[in-house]
Amino acid sequence: MPGSLALAGVLHSSPFGAGTMQGEADKLTDVALLERVAARDGSAVSVLYDRYSAIVFGLATRILRDRAEAEEVLQEVFLLAWTRSETYDAALGSPAAWLIRIARNRAIDRLRSRRLRLVTAESQEIESPAASPEAVAAAGERERAVACALRALPADQRTLIEHAYFVGLSQSELAARFHLPLGTVKTRIRTGMMALRQQLHDSLGGPAARRDATR
Repeated sequence: MPGSLALAGVLHSSPFGAGTMQGEADKLTDVALLERVAARDGSAVSVLYDRYSAIVFGLATRILRDRAEAEEVLQEVFLLAWTRSETYDAALGSPAAWLIRIARNRAIDRLRSRRLRLVTAESQEIESPAASPEAVAAAGERERAVACALRALPADQRTLIEHAYFVGLSQSELAARFHLPLGTVKTRIRTGMMALRQQLHDSLGGPAARRDATR
């Protein structure tokens, strides 16, 4: 990948030796640095990397809980900064916020992919010859019941629960993402989970239990 190789060369070389060149680069604003990156100034992306790589890596590590994957996200973020710097829009925030947004999106994409692989592996186990037809049918019924119960929730509760359990965001992160007080997030998740449990009890446990009781 030419862009990746070019960036790797930029980031692992030392374009700034001790002297005035390093000092001048450090005085540039982040916006000016991105303008230089767009003009294919390798020294500018190196300065951005020095300024923000620790923040980007820390965020990716916190989301993924995996150092190796976080390092890959770090490389992806600055590769995108190198190849797509012209897409930066100052109206949407600072360059730092732009880099952090890219890092969060990349890390969450990896988290979703990891969970999808896990779900696929679990599904394959369910569908293996060792699983009885009754077990497969029960698992499918549970999945349909959960999906139906989620759809029945109010949108404000459903969105928070989906982001908490399928994206992996903490309640504090949900509050920040959706611009809500932390107490509101906790209340909506708690209320939604209580409603989910009741709906699942009614759809899976309740009717069967009532039928058994009438026999």
